[in-house]
Amino acid sequence: MSAPGHHGGSAVAGVSVVICVYTEDRWEDILAAVSSVRAQSLAALETLLVVDHNASLLDRLTKEYKEAEGVRVLANAGPRGLSAGRNTGIAASSGEIIAFLDDDAVAERDWLRHFAEGYADPKVFAVGGRTMPVWESRRRPAWFPEEFDWVVGCTYRGLPEGRVRVRNVLGGNASFRRSAFEVAGGFATGIGRDGDKRPLGCEETELCIRLTRARPDAVLLIDDRAVIHHRVPAARERFHYFRTRTYAEGLSKALVARSVGAGKGLESERRYTTRVLPAGVGRGLRDALLARPGGAGRAGAIVAGVVTAAGGYVLGSVRARRGGATFSVVEIGKDADGEGAAA
Repeated sequence: MSAPGHHGGSAVAGVSVVICVYTEDRWEDILAAVSSVRAQSLAALETLLVVDHNASLLDRLTKEYKEAEGVRVLANAGPRGLSAGRNTGIAASSGEIIAFLDDDAVAERDWLRHFAEGYADPKVFAVGGRTMPVWESRRRPAWFPEEFDWVVGCTYRGLPEGRVRVRNVLGGNASFRRSAFEVAGGFATGIGRDGDKRPLGCEETELCIRLTRARPDAVLLIDDRAVIHHRVPAARERFHYFRTRTYAEGLSKALVARSVGAGKGLESERRYTTRVLPAGVGRGLRDALLARPGGAGRAGAIVAGVVTAAGGYVLGSVRARRGGATFSVVEIGKDADGEGAAA
């Protein structure tokens, strides 16, 4: 590995890991996430904990890691929310590669090594991994379809396996070449999550599409050997959350489609809704006929998920057309307060 200060060529000059945090309720999860990064077979250059407008948590983490080498705690320099937190981490980091880990997830020992391998090819600008659910109830709810594991921030049935080229990586388990942000700007604020408010998403989708527009030769990969284990709290195992999250996804997708066009914005979703989901319904109905537990529930949940996401998309499209939903893209390192040019 070349020296940390070098930013040219295809050599990987160190990996910075950014973990965005916002609540003391996840204290043990945060410590576990940091520990998993510090135990990597390929050592991280640094771990940046970005605290989202929570003075008490900022103070507590600063004290916790005061003596810890390679761990830095800093405050989100932009507006409240995950996107601005990530942008703060990017601007403060020094690695040639910047990896993102959810604050309620732990990475397997070779997570960073598999990410770094992907960047041997200078055309690779992003590498994502596989995110496995850790259900608080110790087992997947019988009705919960694997096709909708994205609802709880995990890799879902229908994503290609192995090391494959994709349209976008998923933000809780992803890495980017620093130059990706220099070319495309940072994560858009006003589109992603904001603490415990409505669980919007898609900010990484929008960024990845913006990146490949700016650099049409850019390659984005998912390597499913780069594994993290993501905790799913009991509240997210319930159908109410499932419905809320699928509706929010529809709202977010409408914003993305408005920004980048429905062609690119819904490219992967078309295959998902026309092939993956009908196959899932078929499996659920078959299991129901064979009297296997949860079959009818899974089939029903897939249908309900499609309907609520479509409803969110329609409403989001109307709002976007009326100008009621806007978001901003930040130039990293130049405008850390999050007020970039409107996209």
